[in-house]
Amino acid sequence: MSDDDSPALVGHEPLRRFWHSAQGFWHGRSAVIAWGLMAMLVVCTILQLLVQYRLNLWNRDFFNALEFRDSREIWRQTYLLLVFAAISIALGVVAVWGRMTFQRLWRDWVTRNLIEAWLGEERYRRLDLWNGEHQNAEYRIAEDARLATDAPIDLVVGLLASVLSAATFVAVLWHVGGSLEVKPFGWSLTIPGYLVVSVVIYAAATTGTMMLVGRHMVDVIECKNQAESELKYAVAHLRESATVSATRVNLATTTAAVGTALVDVIDQWRRLCGQHMRTTFVSHGNSLLAPLVGLILCVPHYVQGTMLLGEVTQAAAAFFAVQGAFNWLVDNYPRLAEWLSSANRVGTLLAAFDRLTSRDESTAAPAATKSDIV
Repeated sequence: MSDDDSPALVGHEPLRRFWHSAQGFWHGRSAVIAWGLMAMLVVCTILQLLVQYRLNLWNRDFFNALEFRDSREIWRQTYLLLVFAAISIALGVVAVWGRMTFQRLWRDWVTRNLIEAWLGEERYRRLDLWNGEHQNAEYRIAEDARLATDAPIDLVVGLLASVLSAATFVAVLWHVGGSLEVKPFGWSLTIPGYLVVSVVIYAAATTGTMMLVGRHMVDVIECKNQAESELKYAVAHLRESATVSATRVNLATTTAAVGTALVDVIDQWRRLCGQHMRTTFVSHGNSLLAPLVGLILCVPHYVQGTMLLGEVTQAAAAFFAVQGAFNWLVDNYPRLAEWLSSANRVGTLLAAFDRLTSRDESTAAPAATKSDIV
């Protein structure tokens, strides 16, 4: 089979190839550190959720004290706020240490394995010839490996926090909000847990909109990263041409190649800007509207006198927490797209190493058979 006949990676194969290699960090000598740090992050996430839940109750108690002008209770809640804030800050600092330590150690493990595979059997010399295109392994090892190991920790911890937060504050919304009776066209209709129904509809609308407007972001980011790596390759090639006895024609050719690569980089950044503008339209609009939507939905009960001011603020805070949990994808879509792009590029590089190894084995086998016959 010729080089050009080698099977190309399609679909999710590069991503699977990346995970097949990167998951080795959870095995062997590094397993204790990896699982220990993950357990610490899970514990911090749960404790932070408990503090957040207690702060939600604090909202109710504090604003109820304001409504009843209870100065003693107001000061008591103020002191409690300082305690909760100190605990939350301490947990946040510990979580940052654990997360960044995890990211640093995982990146070190993945990068060392990539370098070892790249240098082994002189693959760094043969990679471009085998694939027929510039793989730019240096950029993928240095930059894409960083992004591929940096984002997953943040995304997984954030997703865990969102799931736990949604489960916790949905119960708060159901309990505090109760049911709402509406009379459309003269008909009487009671909506049980109307705040929960509202937050589900709101989150589904914002998430669906984000997926629609940002559906091309992964491809755009991958094209941007490839253009950046091609520019680095062209600049490095220009430096090499200038340091050897090259003709003016060769220097002019390499200089033109740099200019072409730069134009492509700028064009890809323009496309990426458009994608970020679309996703920012959704995420920024959501951050502005979500706190107000929760308050507005509580107005009917407050006007009827069935809900105190503290319960209104408690429900609004719970609504904001639940929609934030449901809108995890909205808040993390650009980061997720960037991670998918980088992980795919690292996986493609690893697959290129695999193809080189397979070619070496297939060419070595006939020679061994011939030697045995002789």
